[in-house]
Amino acid sequence: MPEFAEGAEVTHDAKRTVRVELLARRRALTEAGRRAAAARVQAELVALVRRLRPARMATYAPVGSEPGGLDLPAVLADALPPGAELLLPVLRDDLDLDWAAWVGPAAMVAAGRGTREPDSPRLGVTAITTAELVVLPALAVDRRGVRLGRGGGSYDRALARVPATTLTVVPLYDGELLDALPAEPHDLPVRAVVTPTGGLHALATPSGVMPHTSAGRIGGR
Repeated sequence: MPEFAEGAEVTHDAKRTVRVELLARRRALTEAGRRAAAARVQAELVALVRRLRPARMATYAPVGSEPGGLDLPAVLADALPPGAELLLPVLRDDLDLDWAAWVGPAAMVAAGRGTREPDSPRLGVTAITTAELVVLPALAVDRRGVRLGRGGGSYDRALARVPATTLTVVPLYDGELLDALPAEPHDLPVRAVVTPTGGLHALATPSGVMPHTSAGRIGGR
């Protein structure tokens, strides 16, 4: 896996190269391996949700080989305190993300680019600003918190609306937390990752300070 030192010249070609390799790795995973990884990631996220007890959180609905398992929204919704709200993304025509409340698996419908989304009222692109915990996808994350998405820019725009104090967490497979990734000025860092064997792992913020939550320091086991 190629790595890129901080400050190195970054191009779209560099990101494309890493994406191709990471996607190939994910496609090579066995179904049993994916299920086992999803179970461990879900357990870590459920423990985090129960500890933080957010009144509103946002997550994604995994598809294909994405970490977390297809039932991730249902599992996280069950872990939320009574009356709390779970938001899921709705892909707009301009590739920005609207948001809608999770109302159960029966209300999930097929959407663009192979995604699934809730068939419930749209809450607007700014709904994510009030989420106290945000779980979002990536192909990889580096130890600075730089995430590599699929290239559409949807979550880059969403992250730009998330307050810096909000805990942002990316589920990954083992081997997808890298020392460094190619980064551009618009790439905003996330604050933590969850991996099957490493658990919840806090990342350094741009100031070099490890993030804290209302429940205290988070970190790998």
